[in-house]
Amino acid sequence: MTLEWEQVIVHSVDPVALGQWWAEALGWVVVHSSDDEFEIRPTADRTPGLDFVRLAEAKQAKSRLHLDFRPDDQAAEVARLEAHGAKRVDIGQGDQSWVVMADPEGNEFCILGSRPQSG
Repeated sequence: MTLEWEQVIVHSVDPVALGQWWAEALGWVVVHSSDDEFEIRPTADRTPGLDFVRLAEAKQAKSRLHLDFRPDDQAAEVARLEAHGAKRVDIGQGDQSWVVMADPEGNEFCILGSRPQSG
């Protein structure tokens, strides 16, 4: 049996707005858009992608699944995402090497510390 990871589904009150926010934040392309669904991928033919699907209820609690991103420069990436509308959030993580942030609908994600340079 072979499985291929196609996408991550993100429930959203406004899938077009949230999907567009993530497309701009990640520099990804839109591969499908309707009133109830908005799918983005790194390139049109590359998976996995993110598929934003309408769900009428707003997020209620801490996300059970979130994405982690490892940037070249953590401080610069956090600042860029904050300027783009992300917010830093405290989910009880304490003092850590990563920064927990939330997108405009409150979905948490982490910006990890920069990858150590191999020498």
